Amino acid sequence: MKEDVLINVNPFETRVALLHNGALTELHLERSSGGSVTGNLYRGRVARILPGMQAAFVEIGLARPGFLHVRDLQGMPRDQAEGAQPCISTLLREGQNLLVQVAKDPLASKGARLTTQIALPSRLLVLMPDVDHVGVSQRIEDEDERERLRGLVAAVRDEAECSHGFIVRTVAEGAAEAELRADLLFLSRMWQRIDAWQRACSGAGLVYEELPVQIRVIRDLVSPAVTSIRIDCRETFERAARFVARFLPELGDRLVLHDEPVALFDRYGVEDEIRRALERRVPLKSGGHLVIEQTEAMITIDVNTGGFVGGHTLEETVFRTNLEAAAVVPRQLRLRNLGGIVVIDFIDMEDPEHQRQVLRVLEKACEQDPARIRLSGISSLGLVEMSRKRTRESLLQLVCEPCPECRGRGFARTPESTCHEIFRAILRDAAKRTRPVTGGAYLVRAGSRVIDRLIDDNAVDVARLSDRIGQPLRFQVEPCYGVEEFDVMLMQNLS
Repeated sequence: MKEDVLINVNPFETRVALLHNGALTELHLERSSGGSVTGNLYRGRVARILPGMQAAFVEIGLARPGFLHVRDLQGMPRDQAEGAQPCISTLLREGQNLLVQVAKDPLASKGARLTTQIALPSRLLVLMPDVDHVGVSQRIEDEDERERLRGLVAAVRDEAECSHGFIVRTVAEGAAEAELRADLLFLSRMWQRIDAWQRACSGAGLVYEELPVQIRVIRDLVSPAVTSIRIDCRETFERAARFVARFLPELGDRLVLHDEPVALFDRYGVEDEIRRALERRVPLKSGGHLVIEQTEAMITIDVNTGGFVGGHTLEETVFRTNLEAAAVVPRQLRLRNLGGIVVIDFIDMEDPEHQRQVLRVLEKACEQDPARIRLSGISSLGLVEMSRKRTRESLLQLVCEPCPECRGRGFARTPESTCHEIFRAILRDAAKRTRPVTGGAYLVRAGSRVIDRLIDDNAVDVARLSDRIGQPLRFQVEPCYGVEEFDVMLMQNLS
């Protein structure tokens, strides 16, 4: 599979796109106003302990305190039953200082998710200062290779008299001893500097900042399948070249400085794909389509045949549509960076073999995603439940905001409904008064669509209402008001 990395750098924004066979698969975006803090280390101060939630809020110098659950404390097994965990108030105290790492960026109104289980990544290894074992990524399936890597890292660690634990990353498969040694020594020296620095610090604040997005993506996502890394900024290109020369010399000839007059993302059609990734509806090549809904609790994906009627039977049409959807869904989740609980509503299939094949295609497509994914089988209702690890905001949350008209609901009241709401507001106010105000009138301020309807289509209703309350109604257009916004006030001596 051919892969390309495109890095677009501007003074106000950096964007990194990963393309698989020319199709946009993953997008990272970091703005000058503030990027991701996942992976950063902070010296934190425990601000509040909540025994009822088995959690604590920790001040780390960000806008909101971070959230630290008892499962994320060093030494606490993450799969331990809730009732078997010790009370967090016996492990932490308010005012206590501790070193924490951001596991998830702040999302919506939630603060950053924190952990004291520190993990420092490099190209091939992850250093864990508070454990002493050597592990290997589960994605490396060959047992002989797993044992080779574990033995090499253990030997280098003993030789360097290093007592920290390490995890061998997936990209280390086939790596030589010299590469592993360089990574291990680099991480050990970096941790020594971090540890010394955080001990010397007083108060909450940043101790270690992760690499910028353009370098971090090269470290974490670039694989031997990558044919080119194209960068449209000379300064960033030179920095990337220094990083590659030190850690990934085999990729040196794949770095390309893009200096064409056509913008990099336009040249490869990425801008159009980003725009499509913000749409609810995802067309399938067969003529079917997906409908992706993002809510606070979960992501729902509905599969529809749409205009596809190519099968000889209904079952065949449904099966082919579901197969195509199963291959597309994981790419859309990765591209849009959707995480948490995901429910896929496949079209009902009667043949159990068709169900198994669709699930296999879905599992195979999920293997390409570096995020941790868990899948369930197809339920009797044709639903598949899955979870995808989420560490940062989704693409939609990064580049969009709730619509001011509908306030994020996706629907806005009709002008007619707003007119009726205005009538009810006037009736409620008039009912509070014992008699009409002499010389007064109700002034209604609303958007142009609402005022137009009050004057034209609802003119008879306005006259009836005026007679009932004994006060005239006056109208004023407010250009900045949405269709649901209005003000009603009783004015005296209004001519």
